[in-house]
Amino acid sequence: MTAERVRTDIDDRIWPGLADTPAGPRARFLAAGADRLFRRAAGRLEIRVEYPDGAIVGAGDRRDILPRMIIRRPDAFAARLADGGLIGFGEAYMAGDWTAPDLAAVLTAFAAGVETLVPRPLQRLRRLFAAAQPAGELGTEQNARSNVSRHYDLSNELFELFLDETMTYSAALFDGGQIGWDQLANAQRRKVDRLLDAAGVGPGTRLLEIGTGWGELCIRAARRGATVRSVTLSTQQQALARRRVAEAGHADSVWIDLLDYRAVEGEYDAIVSVEMIEAVGHRFWETYFATLDRLLAPDGTVALQAITMAHDRMLATRDTYTWVHKYIFPGGCLPSTQAIEAVTSRHTTLRVRELTSMGLHYAETLRLWKERFAARGAEVAALGFDEIFRRMWLFYLAYSEAGFRSAYLDVQQIVLDRGTGPR
Repeated sequence: MTAERVRTDIDDRIWPGLADTPAGPRARFLAAGADRLFRRAAGRLEIRVEYPDGAIVGAGDRRDILPRMIIRRPDAFAARLADGGLIGFGEAYMAGDWTAPDLAAVLTAFAAGVETLVPRPLQRLRRLFAAAQPAGELGTEQNARSNVSRHYDLSNELFELFLDETMTYSAALFDGGQIGWDQLANAQRRKVDRLLDAAGVGPGTRLLEIGTGWGELCIRAARRGATVRSVTLSTQQQALARRRVAEAGHADSVWIDLLDYRAVEGEYDAIVSVEMIEAVGHRFWETYFATLDRLLAPDGTVALQAITMAHDRMLATRDTYTWVHKYIFPGGCLPSTQAIEAVTSRHTTLRVRELTSMGLHYAETLRLWKERFAARGAEVAALGFDEIFRRMWLFYLAYSEAGFRSAYLDVQQIVLDRGTGPR
């Protein structure tokens, strides 16, 4: 028997599963339970939740100065929570069931209180009710290209609308003082240069980059006199990165291939990879680091930039299918630094020599991207991206900012080599 659904005006051909919400007696019963759990959890957070009937849920006497979460369709919101948990929470924003004047502030409050949102007895049952990642999205060689394509091949023009002139899509490194759009490009260059310095990249260096992006690191390494091989699985990134490299005058010293990291051959004095390990998946971390070990020259250095999370959180969530997996980054998994150190010590000759935390720098980077994206909504629409996509993308950027601002997430520059002792 088919479960009842309440239809909306959302196009189900574009957004399957988002166009309706569960209905019927069972769905209403589950939604009522989800509503009670949500109100109880929100009441303990630094947040003000407003309902159409005038009800307000918030943290005591400070409710009037807290970030506002406005529930527009409480029945649909509760039904999506009951049906999809945290995935339903994000889908409810996409569908317009709730909104917020300062979305990142609301999501930061949730991220800061994440350990108390779900009662502990239910947390222990996570594996029973949380969806697992689909087999078709695990980071195998067969799946990796489609996983990457779903995000990075959306449109180069889309990314150009909210990234700075360097087209760098990872955490910048600011140098203090006021942080605004005018500082972003130089902060991105500073981040790249720090990684290249850490890897010892200079004249004659044979450099491998895993995960090309749109070519900024290739260009800056080539300016130092390095020869660069970079690999990506995004056809759109490869095309634009090659064009940017050629325009910068480095086509003779930079090669950008459409290739899985596991298929790379050769020997390299330095390997640099910026926020690519997140796409590997925890089942393939051993393969990833074994590949780096195989490709690195005996005296070489690896410099990574990686989004990380606390080890216990990583263990608890690594097999869970999340809103980010479903809509933004299929197949991904954020490592912990403890996991990286364990995998490399057990399965490679590489050892972690340096860890540099940059979490708040990422929060500011994401804030600037989010503000730029929001301000250019009409141009995003002109590229053919509908209102739900735009809400989804804003939620993704704000959700990510909240993760770093609350310290639920961090981003690290990690240096590895085969030295025998501490530096």
